[in-house]
Amino acid sequence: MKKFLVAAAVFVIVIGGFFAFTMGGKKSDSSQSSSKTESKMDLKELNVQFTPSINSGTLLAKAKPLETLLSKQLGIPVHVSLSTDTNSMIEAMGSKKIDMGFLSPDAYVTAHKQYGTKVILQSTRYGIKDDNTGGSTGKLVDHYKSMIIVKKDSNIKSAKDLKGKKIAVQSPTSAAGYVYPIDELNKKGINVIKDSTLVQIKGHDQAVLSVLNGDTDAAFIFGDARNVVKKDQPDVFDKTRILYTTDNIPNDTISLRKGVSSADSKKIAEAMKEIAKTDEGKQILHNIYSWDGVSDSKDANFDTVRKHNQQIEKLR
Repeated sequence: MKKFLVAAAVFVIVIGGFFAFTMGGKKSDSSQSSSKTESKMDLKELNVQFTPSINSGTLLAKAKPLETLLSKQLGIPVHVSLSTDTNSMIEAMGSKKIDMGFLSPDAYVTAHKQYGTKVILQSTRYGIKDDNTGGSTGKLVDHYKSMIIVKKDSNIKSAKDLKGKKIAVQSPTSAAGYVYPIDELNKKGINVIKDSTLVQIKGHDQAVLSVLNGDTDAAFIFGDARNVVKKDQPDVFDKTRILYTTDNIPNDTISLRKGVSSADSKKIAEAMKEIAKTDEGKQILHNIYSWDGVSDSKDANFDTVRKHNQQIEKLR
């Protein structure tokens, strides 16, 4: 009887251990499988690119820290680079060399039309007061304005005085640095494409400096790009003034090339929103483009840009 009881006990222990091990193993495998599924992305790596809206020598260094933060969020390698200009980045997204681009509103519209690029987020910034202080309204908005600035002692007193003058502009794909001010001036009977000398300069900060240095008579800049150079040129607001301010322009975008899956698009958007909530992420975005956050976006937000583009085409 004792031998029988001992054998039975051993049998129960062995069987119990076997089931515990089996169920435990299945639970562990299931848990691991679930975790991998949740973090898995179709993209094996993410190539991100910026365009120079400020001095390109410093922009890349400011953007590089985003690699680590975004890679940690997505679980895949992230590579950040700087394009030579907006058109180069649009072409790189069209040929699938770049997956994610920080595109200006006008550049996004072009990329969407040519290559099916899709917007996932817009930047938010604290609104700028329409004055000569560069001060903030204290309210986050998803739009901004273009400003035309001149030297404070300039004899250019109104937009009509821009005729025959040298104007610092950005590329023709820049909403604030080209499209909006040119279109709105034309509606006032001022065709600067024909009647003025347009000097294309890389970077809104450089456009501000060109006015300060007397290389140009006026500059089309995003409002208020003078804040970007204030550290090195503390008297920039004393030496310049706003000649004209445009209507609202939708803020810059974070856009993805055609072919990035809906699932990956959602993960990337959520990752960027999470990064934008952190102190480090906020600082990086502010250092790059003076962004203060990001918000969800859709293609229809940029229909106003398309209307301005159509008017510019008629002037060329």
